[in-house]
Amino acid sequence: MNPFQIVVVVALMALAFLFLVSIFARLFRKAGPHQALIVYGFRGTRIIKGRGTVIFPMIENARELSLELMSFDVAPQQDLYTKQGVAVTVEAVAQIKVKSDPESIQTAAEQFLTKTDQNRESLIRLVMEGHLRGIIGQLTVEQIVKEPEMVGDRMRSTCAADMNKMGLEVISFTIKEVRDKNEYISNMGRPDIARIKRDADVATAEAERDTAIRRAQALRESAISKAQADQERVLAETLSVAKQSEAQRDLQIKQAEYLETVKRQQATADKAYEIQTNVMQQTVIAEQVKIQQIEKEHEILVQDAEIQRRERELIATVLKSAEIEGRRIQTIASANRQRLISEAEGQAMATRAVGEAEAEITFKKGEAEARAMNVKAEAYQEYNQAAVVDKLISMMPQIVKELAAPLANIDRITVVSTGGETAGMDKITGDITKMAAQIPALFETLSGMKMADLFANVNKIGERPVVEVLQDRK
Repeated sequence: MNPFQIVVVVALMALAFLFLVSIFARLFRKAGPHQALIVYGFRGTRIIKGRGTVIFPMIENARELSLELMSFDVAPQQDLYTKQGVAVTVEAVAQIKVKSDPESIQTAAEQFLTKTDQNRESLIRLVMEGHLRGIIGQLTVEQIVKEPEMVGDRMRSTCAADMNKMGLEVISFTIKEVRDKNEYISNMGRPDIARIKRDADVATAEAERDTAIRRAQALRESAISKAQADQERVLAETLSVAKQSEAQRDLQIKQAEYLETVKRQQATADKAYEIQTNVMQQTVIAEQVKIQQIEKEHEILVQDAEIQRRERELIATVLKSAEIEGRRIQTIASANRQRLISEAEGQAMATRAVGEAEAEITFKKGEAEARAMNVKAEAYQEYNQAAVVDKLISMMPQIVKELAAPLANIDRITVVSTGGETAGMDKITGDITKMAAQIPALFETLSGMKMADLFANVNKIGERPVVEVLQDRK
């Protein structure tokens, strides 16, 4: 076989397979879970539910039977009479379906397979209405109105036998409405309404009475509680005021104790500071006296050296003149050596000159010493007035520095202010100022001279000409 023939054969086989499948699909019937497939033919009657089967044409046939829930109204057109003979109209709803077992399905198929849904519901409604009429006749209006569930239970139990014969079952039976033409139902509730209204009025009156009683009790309890609360509030306020007074008293006592301690410590510190200041002042005064003594000793040494220098100068000047004169006499004596008289006279004159020179040297020396003593005295007098003032002024910063030296060694100062005109750091700076102001008084005490007189003399010396001062010194 050539390839073309092979393809043709394969295509024909595929077409035949598809044809067979399509035929099989047409022959195969399926039944869902909500329906039953009734198959009948040469193999007998079969019930197919929830699966499929092959139905051969011409020899078998199949019909579908619905297993779904059927809901319809049961409302008889004629009036129904109760046990009391009251004509009522009842409207109900019934839920009915075909049972799921094969026997019930086969029974329902025998009775309803060829009928339409409307015909089937009509037959079932007739059966339900007949049973409903019999049940209503056995009950009173009150039972029907007040116990509709009991009516439904009776309907299901009464219709169960007839429904089984048709392969059906009643799922539920519910009464929707019960009414009558004689207003029996509406009047039936009037006694209850009157009783309920009466009970409601009584209950209302009792409730109002109880409300008034409870309101009065609540007001009384509220007044009692308010009075107790006021008493407790007054007591609490009294206790609070007492506690506040005690706390204020304790605070004032502690403040007084603290102020007393602070003042005691401040007085101790001030006293110690004054003692230390006095000790420092005494030390400074002693050192100052020592310095003044040393300076005076040095000044005396300087003046002595000056006197010695002037003495040597005077001696050198006088001796030099005497030496020149001696040479002159020697020259004259050498020139007139021939003359003995002249030589003798020259010798005598030379001797007299030497004596006079010696006498004059002695006189000049005494005069120089006396004048040196006068100059020294004048120098001492003027030095005490000018130089001492200069020394005093120049030494004042050093004295103040020495007085404040202990404060520089203090690492920390705690200032406690107790009021008054001076407090805190103003107190410290005021004490230092007072210490500095005591220096002139200290000097006047040691020297016995007034500062004002010293400065007055210094001013006078400054006003005099320099030549007059030098002449006075000579």
